[in-house]
Amino acid sequence: MTISGNRKLTSKIELPDEDFEPMPEGDKQRRNLSYTTEALRLWFEKQQNIYVSGNLFIRYEEDLAEKRVSPDLFVVFGMSNEDRVSYTIGKDGGKAPDFVLEVTSKGTVTKDRKENPLIYRDLGVKEYFQYDPSGEYLKPTSLQGVRLENAKYVPIAALTLPDGTLSLHSEVLGLDLHLYPDKKFRFFDPISNQILRSYAEAEQARYQAELERSFEQQARREAEAIAAQERNEKERLAAYLISLGVNLDEIP
Repeated sequence: MTISGNRKLTSKIELPDEDFEPMPEGDKQRRNLSYTTEALRLWFEKQQNIYVSGNLFIRYEEDLAEKRVSPDLFVVFGMSNEDRVSYTIGKDGGKAPDFVLEVTSKGTVTKDRKENPLIYRDLGVKEYFQYDPSGEYLKPTSLQGVRLENAKYVPIAALTLPDGTLSLHSEVLGLDLHLYPDKKFRFFDPISNQILRSYAEAEQARYQAELERSFEQQARREAEAIAAQERNEKERLAAYLISLGVNLDEIP
C-alpha cells in the first residue's frame, strides 16, 4: 500500500467524524488514554505550533471515508494547536503526525502491531510507539517503539534503569517513555529530570506546593513571634534590674 502524505484531494462527500461504534476498554486503558494526551498537552501548552490530540480521526484520503485512522495519541509539529473535529492531512498542510502512541488492548493488539504500522509508515509518521497496560498482549515487552529510517521502521533501543524501569527515548518529543515495574507508564523529561503530569497530578502538585508554602510561612511567623517574645522578656528584665540599681555592664 502506498499513501502520499502530501496530496491535497478535493472533498466530494460529507464524512462522519464518528463511527458510532462502542469502544470497550478497561480501566487501565482508559486511565492511560487520559494521561498520555493530558501530559503532552500540558507539556507543550505554551507552544502554539504543536498540535496534540488523541482518539481523533486522521483522514489521509479526503473523499474516502474508510481511509482514516484514530490513534490513541498523536503529535504534529509545525501545526496550530487549535481544537479540531478531525485532522485531515490534505487540509492541514499535508502534514502527517510526527509521533503516534497506541495503548494496546486485547481487541486492538493485532491492528496495532500489523495494520497500523503500515499506515503510519506510508504516511511518514516518524515515531510509532505501543504500550500495553495489562502486560498481557504486547510481547516481549509492554512498551515498544520504532523510528522511521530510510522509509522503514527500525526498533528503538530500550534501556533498563537500575530500578527496573524500561526507558525508550523519543527523538521527536525530546522525552523518554518510561515503563515502570508495575506496568505504569509515564513521559519523562531527561533534561529537567521530571515526570510529566496529567491535569489532576499537576493540580495536586500545585496544591501540595501551596500547602507546604503555607506551613513554612506559618512556621516562620511562629518562630518570629517566639523570638519577639524572648526579646520583650529580656528588655523587661533589663528594665527591672536597672530600676533596682543594678549595673548591667557588671553582670557577666
